[in-house]
Amino acid sequence: MDFEFSETQRAIRELAREILAAEATPQRVKQAERSPAWRDAELWQSAAEANLLGIAIPEAQGGMGMGFAELCVLLEEVGRATAPGPWHASLVQGALPLAHFGSDAQQKHWLPKLASGEASASAALDEASSPPAAARGGQKAEGRAQVPPARARAQGTGFVIEGSKQRIPFADSADVLLLSATLEDEAAVFLLDPRADGVELSGGASTTGEPLFELTLHEVALDPGARLPCKGVELLAWLRPRAQAALCAMQTGAADRAIEITADYTRTRQQFGAPIGSFQAVQHRQADAFIDREALRWTTWRAVSRLAAALPAGREVQVARYWAVAAGSRIANACVHLHGGMGADVDYPIHRYFLWSKSLELQLGGEGATLAELGRELAQHGLSEESW
Repeated sequence: MDFEFSETQRAIRELAREILAAEATPQRVKQAERSPAWRDAELWQSAAEANLLGIAIPEAQGGMGMGFAELCVLLEEVGRATAPGPWHASLVQGALPLAHFGSDAQQKHWLPKLASGEASASAALDEASSPPAAARGGQKAEGRAQVPPARARAQGTGFVIEGSKQRIPFADSADVLLLSATLEDEAAVFLLDPRADGVELSGGASTTGEPLFELTLHEVALDPGARLPCKGVELLAWLRPRAQAALCAMQTGAADRAIEITADYTRTRQQFGAPIGSFQAVQHRQADAFIDREALRWTTWRAVSRLAAALPAGREVQVARYWAVAAGSRIANACVHLHGGMGADVDYPIHRYFLWSKSLELQLGGEGATLAELGRELAQHGLSEESW
C-alpha cells in the first residue's frame, strides 16, 4: 500500500504552504484575529486566485475538480499556519455538499462564486446531524434553555421556516447557509440568505475568536429553488464524517507546526549553561509529542483516504477523531509547558496553537465523549468493517 502523497497533492501542499507562509505572518494573523470578520481578506483572495478555494469544486464550475483528499491537504496547511478564515465552514460545510447534492441551478449560481472568493458559505446543520439524546446518555442538560428546532412547511410554491440553530460559524459574513429543517417529519436541507427578512443572528466566539452565532428564524420565506434535491438524512450522513476528518487534518497541521516551533525553542533556550533541549525530561516530553503526532497523522490520513475513495470509513473516522482530540490536546499542552513563561506570551505564536487545538478538540466532541461514542459503536457492531 502506497502511503505517499501523489505528485498533485504534493504540489498543492507546496503552493498552499508558500502562500500561507508569505501572507499568514504573525502580524497579519494577529490583525485578522482582532477583526470582526476573523479573516484576512487579502489572504482569502490570494487563495482564490491560486484556485485553492476551488480544490473540490468541479472544473465546470470554476474549480480544480479534485477530491476530498486534496482539500484536506490544504486544510492541514491552514492548521499549520493557524490562518483565521472560514476555511472549514465555506470549503467543507458549504461548497462540498453543494457540489455533491445541489441542483444544477444551485451549483451554477453558487460554486463559481465560492471558488473565486466572491462569496463564502457556512452551514446550520448542528441539531439534525448530532446524536440523539438517547445516544448521549438520554438525559437533558440541566439549566440550559431548550432551543426549538428549525421546522419548515410548504406555503404556495415555496417554503416557510421558523425555529433556531446554534453554533453557526461566520453566519454574519456568509453569503449563503446550508440549513437543515424538519419538513413533513423528515429532514430537508435548504439554502438560506442569512440577511433575509426574518433572520436574527446573535453572536459569540470560540476559544480562538472564531465568530459563532445563534440563528433565530421568524417565518422566513424561501422560494422553491432553495431546497436541495436530496434527502436531508443522506446529505447529513455523507457530510458528517467528512467534516470531522477535515477537522482532524487541521489538527494534524497545527500539532505538526507546534512541535517544530517547540523544537526550535528548546534548541536555543539556555538554562544552567545548556540548551533545555539537552535535558532528559524535556527530551522525553518531546518524544511523547512526536509519537502522538505520528499516530494523529496516520489515523487522519487513513480516514481521509478511505473517504476520498468512497470506501466505508466509519471506524477510521472515529479513531482519527479520538487521536485528534486526545493527542492534539497532549501535544498542545506539552508545547506550551516546554516554553515556560513564553507559552503565555500572546506576542509569541505558541499560544495560538494551544487555542486552535482546544477549539478543534471541542468541535470534534472532546476526548471523553469521542471515546464513549467509539466504545458504543464497537459494543454494538463489533470489529466487522462491513457493519460500520
